[in-house]
Amino acid sequence: MKNTTKFMLSMVATAIALSGSTAFAAEQTEDGIKLGGAVRVNYAYRDYDEANKDKGGDFYFDMAAIKFDGKHGDWGLSAEYRFTSGTNYIKYGYAYYDVDPDWQLQVGINKVPFGNPDFISNSYWFGIPYYLGFEDDHDTGIKAVYEKNGWHTDLAFYKSAEYGPSENKRYSTDIYSGTIAASGITYYNEETNQFNLRQTYTAEHEGGQTTLGGSAQYGQIYNSNTGNNGDRYAVALHLDSSYKGWNLQLQAMQYEYDAADAVDANKIAVSVVSWQYEIASKGQSYSANIAKTFATDWGSVKCYNDFGLMTPDVDDSSYDNSMQNVTGCAISAGPTYTMVDFVMGKNMTFSTANNDHVGLPEMGDSWDKRVNINFGYYF
Repeated sequence: MKNTTKFMLSMVATAIALSGSTAFAAEQTEDGIKLGGAVRVNYAYRDYDEANKDKGGDFYFDMAAIKFDGKHGDWGLSAEYRFTSGTNYIKYGYAYYDVDPDWQLQVGINKVPFGNPDFISNSYWFGIPYYLGFEDDHDTGIKAVYEKNGWHTDLAFYKSAEYGPSENKRYSTDIYSGTIAASGITYYNEETNQFNLRQTYTAEHEGGQTTLGGSAQYGQIYNSNTGNNGDRYAVALHLDSSYKGWNLQLQAMQYEYDAADAVDANKIAVSVVSWQYEIASKGQSYSANIAKTFATDWGSVKCYNDFGLMTPDVDDSSYDNSMQNVTGCAISAGPTYTMVDFVMGKNMTFSTANNDHVGLPEMGDSWDKRVNINFGYYF
């Protein structure tokens, strides 16, 4: 399991710098398409991995990415593809049309409008909602985007996830169809027919701006073994406020996966970046993040603390809370972007030794800890 963990951690959570923290330096070609990309390496020291500790940590290739963006008149294209040591996958890829200055239509694999519009995290590690399927998710469908006078509305319909239900080599966390080794349960679920609505309002004020919003999601869960449909939903309230270099993010969300003909109604399987695991089928997730950005002569430094709590809300009282806290700094200098994180996890996938679930029963009551340093060069 430790080798698997090392591989999947090399791919998880790189979107922070790629999608928002540092822009790609793009080259304009004759056909109007901008080409950019990145190469990243990663250092990890885990206090719960004896082999890793004996070596003083591991330093390895993380990923390379290529990104295309361009427009011809009112039509446009946006896509990103990633390559790792063990696989490759699409993050997003869609065509869009500017109906007028206020409305845009996107068709293809685009970002699901749920939760805080950018991320509900600052770190390389994402927040707990990512591991539940509700942060930086990308699915296949159509989305309408409206923006005017501070108001932003997203309406979307997704027919399916970006890959099939049995695929785990994906960027986004989605429902998984297959056998989970830890429990021995075989799942036959896949997500389909999903509707999303997100409404936000951004108010400018002295020293910064504040965005308040709410999100709602509803979809079906198809059981390929029985042919029956279950359903799922999620709702969230979120705030993102900046003031003179400070930033505060708050989010509270409720979700439920009600799969048809479930072997165990208290949990469901999901997959992401070559890993599959189980999560509580119903629960709440709370995020509280604070950050401060400092300008320098050579770039900038953003220091942050991201805290997340997941509380299961299922019939089995033995299910435990999951927590994750990440303290770190992101350093931007020229074409480079480096994230230095101290990660503490409890009953969490990826950031703990027992990484096969979120919100399920846990043996012990300790926090696992790790240091992670991710180096990126953007072109």
